[in-house]
Amino acid sequence: MLLDCGQSLPLLRHTDVPSRVKENFILTGYRFPNYSLRDCLLSAFRPTNETGNFWTHFLPVFIFSYYFVEVFGWEGAPHGDAPFFYPLWNYFIGVFCLLMASSMAHLLNSMSLVVREVCFFVDYGTISSYTVGSSLAYYYYIHPRAGIVETGGNNGSQMDLKQEPTGSFMSSYAIPDFCVFFENFYIPSACLVAIICVLSCCNTRQRWRRHRYLIRTLVFLLPFLISSTPVFYRLLTRSPYSATSSSFVASTSTANFFYRHCLWLLVSAVFNISKFPERLAPGRFDIWGHSHQWFHCCTFLSILDELHMIKTEVKAILLSPTLLLPPATLSHLPGPTIASTYGVMLLLQTTIISIIVWFSWHANCIDGPQSDQLAKEHPKKHVKCH
Repeated sequence: MLLDCGQSLPLLRHTDVPSRVKENFILTGYRFPNYSLRDCLLSAFRPTNETGNFWTHFLPVFIFSYYFVEVFGWEGAPHGDAPFFYPLWNYFIGVFCLLMASSMAHLLNSMSLVVREVCFFVDYGTISSYTVGSSLAYYYYIHPRAGIVETGGNNGSQMDLKQEPTGSFMSSYAIPDFCVFFENFYIPSACLVAIICVLSCCNTRQRWRRHRYLIRTLVFLLPFLISSTPVFYRLLTRSPYSATSSSFVASTSTANFFYRHCLWLLVSAVFNISKFPERLAPGRFDIWGHSHQWFHCCTFLSILDELHMIKTEVKAILLSPTLLLPPATLSHLPGPTIASTYGVMLLLQTTIISIIVWFSWHANCIDGPQSDQLAKEHPKKHVKCH
């Protein structure tokens, strides 16, 4: 048993904690699952094997917020509460909840075995909510017919589209089958896949535990593929902007940000599945430098590049109040509304919360008796070193 000086609870070895708490190749730095809320909060400033997991997603909240608010100061940008920014705010909510839920899950999971399960159920739920928040931003800013923007002083969410004759450019840009998918099935598909992901990941905490990391990683590959279809569309077709326009110049970096976004996601998946580097030296990376901390860092870098990609497309739209998409041949995308953005997220969150409640009740039935027994057998004892 490892003793920590001061009025802190002792940290433990992997042999001293329940099997549900153990992590592969992590041998020391464990907190016993009977901490109070105060003990958990104070443990953020102790070298436990969860300390790095907390800070690598808590500090990024402030970094992300710093880069996010920049867009509201751009020239020509509407007011922050304008309908044009509804999708962007939903994206922010998704990322904010993901980072906060992840950091809090790692900080508070030692309160009990049941609380530990609930913490990570919430974590999985916010990841799914984030993917839908991303999809809403992609739909309104990177969608091939995006550009419904308020550039004046009114509060409308639509813009006039420049009338252009149908020509080879338009026929090469517009792909009718994809347009049908985007307009009718893209957001519903993103929501459905998000729900499937929550169900699958929550199940890995109660079954399929042997391959849980592989399953969770692969499960979240599906929402990435679905939500990224507007970007794939843009990369495989010609830009909707005139090659001589400032919007075209602004949007040229979209591809680079997306490739970097994909690279960081790939690297994070490798860390999450391989358990490198602690697999090579069990016990050496227990506190700092283990795979889950690198996983957190890489996922945040992928989110940061995604934010830059979305901001690039927002800037391109603001620089071009009219798009080269003639409404005579292509019906324009409806502008964002409260129902189509916040309403979608609210409905999704309600569904996800219902799933979390159900799994939490099931976890309480399974782990509740064991948690109560552990609390009786291992009362909290503050150890003071002399």
